[in-house]
Amino acid sequence: MNKYEAEFSNLVRSFRKKHMGKGPSKISTTFCKKWAICEMEGNLSPVEKFIATADEGKQMLRAARTEMVKDMYRKNPPAEMEEFLQCNFLDLYVDIDIEKDFGISIFVFDEDIEEKFSKKL
Repeated sequence: MNKYEAEFSNLVRSFRKKHMGKGPSKISTTFCKKWAICEMEGNLSPVEKFIATADEGKQMLRAARTEMVKDMYRKNPPAEMEEFLQCNFLDLYVDIDIEKDFGISIFVFDEDIEEKFSKKL
C-alpha cells in the first residue's frame, strides 16, 4: 500500500466513523485502474456480533450493512475523497462476511487512479 492508498484508507475510516459511529479497525486499500479496493477488518460493533450469533441475525446484518453503506454514500457524496483524488466518485460496491467480520468496498471513480498515483511515488 503506497502513501496515497494509505491516505485513502484514512479517509474511508473517517467517513464511516462520522456517518456510522464506528469505522473499521483495519483498512487496506489498493488502487486498480478506476477502482479503490478497500479490505476492512473489525467492522462489527459488540451488539452486531451478538446479533450475528443467530442465523437470521447474520442474514439481516449482512443485508442491512451492505445497503446502509451504499445508501450512506448516496446521501453523503464523498467530497473529501474526490478532492484528494482530483476525480469524481461514480459508484460503490460493498460486501461483508459477518462470520469473519471482514468487508470489502470497491469505490469506482471516473479516472484511472492507479496510473495517476503510481507515477507520483
